[in-house]
Amino acid sequence: MSLRPESLEVSVEQLHAQTLERITRSRPRLISIGRALEAIPRMRSNMILHPGPPATWEHMNPILQGAVVGALLYEGVAETEAEARDLVAQGRVALEPCHDHGAVCPGASVISPSMPVCIIKNETFNNLAYCTLNEGGGRVIRYGAYKADAIDRLEWVEKSLAPVLRQAVAAAGGLDLAGIMAQAVQMGDNLGQQTKAATALLVRMLAPYMVRTCSNREMLWQILFFLDEHATFFQNLAMAAAKAALDAARGIPGSRLVTAMAMNGADFGIQISGLGDAWFTAAMTPPDGAYLPGYGPTDASPLIGDGPIMEAYGLGAFVLANSPAPVLFMGGTLAQAQHITETMYQITAGANPLYALPALSLKGTPTGIDAGAVASQRLAPQLHVEILNKEPGGGAIGMALWQPPLEPFEQAIAAME
Repeated sequence: MSLRPESLEVSVEQLHAQTLERITRSRPRLISIGRALEAIPRMRSNMILHPGPPATWEHMNPILQGAVVGALLYEGVAETEAEARDLVAQGRVALEPCHDHGAVCPGASVISPSMPVCIIKNETFNNLAYCTLNEGGGRVIRYGAYKADAIDRLEWVEKSLAPVLRQAVAAAGGLDLAGIMAQAVQMGDNLGQQTKAATALLVRMLAPYMVRTCSNREMLWQILFFLDEHATFFQNLAMAAAKAALDAARGIPGSRLVTAMAMNGADFGIQISGLGDAWFTAAMTPPDGAYLPGYGPTDASPLIGDGPIMEAYGLGAFVLANSPAPVLFMGGTLAQAQHITETMYQITAGANPLYALPALSLKGTPTGIDAGAVASQRLAPQLHVEILNKEPGGGAIGMALWQPPLEPFEQAIAAME
């Protein structure tokens, strides 16, 4: 069945220019922190949102299953791992993709009803996006951990971190995420796996308001120390900002620009503007890349997470020319990093002037992945990804530059014909 509109009054190039304009004109802003059940559209008390395209429990990656178990223990609807697994297997827990609810999750993290979520407003087009607060490193739910320490961290985020940040954000009148991200790119972040500068800017902006609104000095000290210790804290916010921008570009009939890319630990999937919420997927195998000492490909899980939303937005691996550390870490060169960025202009509709790259004479980042160009040139987008241990709770064991399978892009174009 063809999903192509009956007629198009404008050219594909004009459609893509319109789509790109909605992406580049978007200005995401953090406006509040709320409870997922009340904040996220169509969220239900028996629902858990997961990263990637749709996934059934029976075929779900073990790490992602671990995160679901952890969420059910955190919610108190199950007291043991076995009870949690039974609840899902019996169909008493609804599992749906974050993207289908305007949300995003990094790694294997999930969103359950009681979790605090950041509410990001696209001030240009008035649409909203959502993400959880980054719970830091160690044995945490984003790596599929579900033991007591992972649940304790979630409870600390809910009861300590979220209220303090909520008050500070309110006192600040919200935070201009687009402005923080634009400055962070200038400072060398790629805003995918690298968010050190953005996290520092966030803390710098919020700290005075945290001091003013939080009377518990011991709690304030703990939170500031936590934020200082976890340089990836901004990652969730960057992903939700990208989601807010790309959701504004959905639903333009005939547009082939990608509005979502994600992995669920089994499949890689995309969505494109002209076909709305339809997913196009292909199976994945574990990536290969640079590993921490003691680990290798046999320890790796297939990729999980909504992180590729950053490349769809023109950041992540698309700015390696200006943020070459991942390439250098894997034994590459500055010239290779620059080549990757320059190659990505071949499959994108244009550039985003908001994110100007000093390494390329302030040229905007390559933005608006054209699924048609990907399919015709047989050139998949480069993604900067975190490699996870295949054992739930095992954490990150490396990083990779990875190109997804071409099939989802080909499927999407075929559906338009």
